This record gives sequence, C-alpha cells and structure tokens, in this order.
Amino acid sequence: MGKGNWSKRTQAVHGGTRRSGYGEMSEALFLTQGFAYPSAEAAEARFRQSGPDEFIYARYGNPTVAMLEDRIAALEGAEAAFATASGMAAVNGALTAMLKAGNRVVAARALFGSCLYILEDILPRFGVEVAFVDGTDLDQWRAAVTPGTAAVFFETVSNPTLEVIDAAAVADIAHAAGARVIVDNVFATPVFSRAIEQGADLVVYSATKHIDGQGRCLGGLILGREADIRGPVETYMKHTGGAMSPFNAWVMLKGLETLELRVRAQAAAARAIADALVPHPRLSRLIYPGLPGDPGYPQFPEGGTVLSIEVEGGQDAAFGVLNALEIWKISNNLGDAKSIATHPATTTHQRLSADRQAALGITPGLLRLSVGLEEPADLIADLRGALDML
Repeated sequence: MGKGNWSKRTQAVHGGTRRSGYGEMSEALFLTQGFAYPSAEAAEARFRQSGPDEFIYARYGNPTVAMLEDRIAALEGAEAAFATASGMAAVNGALTAMLKAGNRVVAARALFGSCLYILEDILPRFGVEVAFVDGTDLDQWRAAVTPGTAAVFFETVSNPTLEVIDAAAVADIAHAAGARVIVDNVFATPVFSRAIEQGADLVVYSATKHIDGQGRCLGGLILGREADIRGPVETYMKHTGGAMSPFNAWVMLKGLETLELRVRAQAAAARAIADALVPHPRLSRLIYPGLPGDPGYPQFPEGGTVLSIEVEGGQDAAFGVLNALEIWKISNNLGDAKSIATHPATTTHQRLSADRQAALGITPGLLRLSVGLEEPADLIADLRGALDML
C-alpha cells in the first residue's frame, strides 16, 4: 500500500515527514533563518537552482515548513503548497501573484471583511477590475465571467451567512472563459474539502482556524498545481516576506495529526445544536448547511463546524445573548477547540455599510457560532439558557 493510497486521516499524521539522523518521532523544529553551504560552488549552485531538500533562507523555505506544505498538499490532493504567515497573507498572495494591471476578477459578494478589502480597495489601486455577483446564482456568474476574465474568487462556504456555492459549476463557467478558480476553503476544512476535485486551481486556507484548531498561532496555506505554486506564488511570497515561521509550521503539523478527529466531532456537535435550536421562539433564522432543509445541504451535507442564528430583537438582543453565555467565548476566531460566538455586524464585517450588511444577510441580530470540543449537551444548555433570558 503506497503513500498515494493513504486515507486523509493517515496523510494528516504521516504525510511529508522528514527525519534527521536522530530518527525523532515528532517532527524536528528547525529554528534557523539561514543555512550554511559546504563550499562557495555549492552556494552558487543552490542559488541558481535549489533541489527539493535544499534550503537557502527561511523566507524562501525551511525543512519544518516544507513538511507542513507537503503534508497539507497530500491531504488536499494538490500537487504543491506554500505556507504563509496568516490566512490573509494567503488570500492576498494567491490573488496578487496571479494578477496584473488590466486583469478582470469576478468574485462572490459574500466574503470575509478583509477579503472584501483586498478586492475592493487594494486590487483596483493597481489596475485590476473587480466585479461582484451573488455567488449562489449561476446565471450571474455566466453573465459576469466574460472571455478574458483572469480569475474568479469565492468562499466555498461564505462567512458568516454560510451560503454554499456550487464550486464545480462555477469552475466550469470560469474555465470555459479561460479564468483561474481561486477559492477560500476555510469553512469546508481539509477534512470535507473537494475543492481540487471540483475544479479549483488555487485553494486558500487560514491555518489559524481548524488546522491549528487550538487558538495558538497564525498561519495560511496556498495549494494548487506545482507550476503555479513553485512559480508565481512562491516567487511573489518569498520576495514580499509573507512566509510562515518554522515554529508556527511545527504547531500546524501537530494540529494536522488530530484534524479529522476534531473536525468530525465538531461538525457532529454543530448538527446536534442546530437540531436542538429548531425551532426556538427567540430565533427568526437558523443557518446550518448540515440540515436537510438548508439551501446548502445538497452541496455540503457534512455541514461543517459553524452555524449562524438570528436573534429576534436586533443588536440589543444579540448582545444580551452573548453576555449571558458561560461556556461560549466572545471572540472573532473560528475552528477552535473552544466554542466561540461572534457578532459579525460589529466585528468581522463592521466596515461594511448597513445597506451592504443587509444585502449580505448580516443583520443586527445575527450571531456566528463556531462549535468547539465541549460536550454538546452543555453547549446547547448554555445557548438555551441565554436565549431564555431575553
């Protein structure tokens, strides 16, 4: 049984492992910013063309970071990966490395606030045209992705309203027009991901979320074909300084070992919470793709680790629920072992106007709930208790 036949769970534990002469079981942490060469000629040769296990400078690559890149590529089914300093460094790197002045990008309108900033503010400064569509409307994609479009960008599951995009259909539309498909796959997670299979050319993760999964480190990942990753992506990232630190890569490697166990447990708990809260008299809306009646269910029946609820009574009621919670923590992260509640309208998406928030379904009463590893019954009781106090 070769490595290519290993399951995701096995790849997450063993993929990409490199051992030193000491034969250590835990991956070695190489805390070094540079590397020595046996001769001047060897240094010259390495700068001309380094081999797969030859390193020059930590900004270009590092053995610990390379293990993470190889492991996540094997897990995702991608040819290669580049590890970045944060999830947003990965989004920016994937877009900027592949675009130039005069290009056109079509993006889904429902995106994380920082992604919107890159698309609306940064890329247009450098002559990139950006158009937005309702990501769930394939006719809008067909109309907007005209011949000559350079790329499309979307979150496979949007933040925070959990719209699930038909990634395969959008990829077909994009490729027919000659456009690359760049997707942010954070909510789908590497456990449930089918992005490469569905036609994504580049897949972006915030490793800060499920891959670390325990609130310790920032990190990001860009995955795709060898030619893209080792070509424009690596060139752009190594010269602009967005590389992941070796220590963070080591933490992410440890996180990958338990990724599938954690994510499947969190998704099962999220489904139990969604079932328990439907119906609840203080909720006007509950969004969870893992519920058979949800619009996203056909594309993402696994549901993921996040659900969103809309509390009747607007922001005051939503704040009341947040402040009454005991187990759930108020924060803006997700994919953590600890359950987290977020009010997107005043935090992650606060820079959007009230009209933009309303168009995206980000209402004053909306709460995003990232389910952790606590006992589901305790999380349900905590939520019900907070809602019942309204």
